[in-house]
Amino acid sequence: MRILKLTSETKSSLLKDLLKRSPGNYTEFEGRVNDIVNKVREQGDEALFEYTKAFDKADINVSNVKVTEQEIEEAYGLVDRKLLEVIRKAKENIWDYHIKQRQYSWFDSKENGTILGQKVTPLKDVGVYVPGGKAVYPSSVLMNVLPAKAAGVDHIVMCTPPMAEGKVYPSTLVAAKEAGVDEIYKAGGAQAVAAMAFGTKSIPKVDKIVGPGNIYVALAKKAVFGHVSIDSIAGPSEILVLADETANPRYVAADLLSQAEHDELASAILITTSEKLAEEVSLEVDKFTEILSRREIIEKSLENYGCIFVADTLEDAIDAANDIASEHMEIVAKDAFTLMTKIRNAGAIFIGEYSSEPLGDYFAGPNHVLPTNGTAKFFSPLSVDDFIKKSSIISYSREALAPVYKDIVQFAECEELTAHANSIRVRFE
Repeated sequence: MRILKLTSETKSSLLKDLLKRSPGNYTEFEGRVNDIVNKVREQGDEALFEYTKAFDKADINVSNVKVTEQEIEEAYGLVDRKLLEVIRKAKENIWDYHIKQRQYSWFDSKENGTILGQKVTPLKDVGVYVPGGKAVYPSSVLMNVLPAKAAGVDHIVMCTPPMAEGKVYPSTLVAAKEAGVDEIYKAGGAQAVAAMAFGTKSIPKVDKIVGPGNIYVALAKKAVFGHVSIDSIAGPSEILVLADETANPRYVAADLLSQAEHDELASAILITTSEKLAEEVSLEVDKFTEILSRREIIEKSLENYGCIFVADTLEDAIDAANDIASEHMEIVAKDAFTLMTKIRNAGAIFIGEYSSEPLGDYFAGPNHVLPTNGTAKFFSPLSVDDFIKKSSIISYSREALAPVYKDIVQFAECEELTAHANSIRVRFE
């Protein structure tokens, strides 16, 4: 990996490079995606099945687009029993973490007859998109479905691309069943997002769409936003390790590569105050890369978006980490918890040398759907909050309104909204 001195110039250059990976910069795909979305909106199943045949090579129609209970039973027979046990353990951890995020309605009353409050209501229908092309992600099924279940969502629909023979990956089906998905459909890409956003004869319309996907899925979610809610428009994966001289270079290198292997656009960054650690990590990265199965992807990722920064002080390192606002951040240093309190911007923070990033991806419990491309400065991980909505409750008695009604009238007249003023005034004529 390249090693650079951390300066304002090198940091600025890196930030510019990272922003190039944003889905918003892939405008050349938007026209094609919008055509797909509009065609599915207008033609429904006909367009959906046409695109499924073209992109996934699968003959899907009204009779087989919905996954049957028999197909799910068959999937259980194909999934390794040890993997099923791991899925169930992870499910329990994810559920226990997210159930603590539940919010409840509240009301505050006063003796004068004023009642104010907030009504919390789960979303009714949610759609979950699960990729099924180059890789299989049962972990994403759990991470997207379980917060919705914890929130109390009534109905959860899942779409995932079929294989050419019209089947869905067994581990995906098993994870969906374990998590509590109500309906599963064999549909992928932008066409699946459009189907869930607008509804077709086969696939019901939902209120919100969540889940990861390729650039076509990301841009389709962007296109349907407003017709439905979405979780986010996710960019490529990224990791930033903040380390001092006490860090184990072999651990750090392994963790950097855990994200670099995702795809060529993934970002892996180390910021350290130790030149010795920087050199050692670079050597360990080279050793690991030689033996890892996704070597070509890793090499391209590191060449374009991988970097080791050597900072003069931990304060400089922390400032840079906050500016980068990485999706995943690991802190491997003395007094790591104190350093954590100085981090403002990160999707998930992993503390200590045994808190490797894949722990969060699969098992610990916190959600692995995280803000990318610097959006951790203002976005949060997927949570129960994403599957509820809030309504304000206002109730005044005449006795409560009487002392303040003239104030409201004056405010309304100041804005020249006489009907507003009249609506209050008539109650005291």
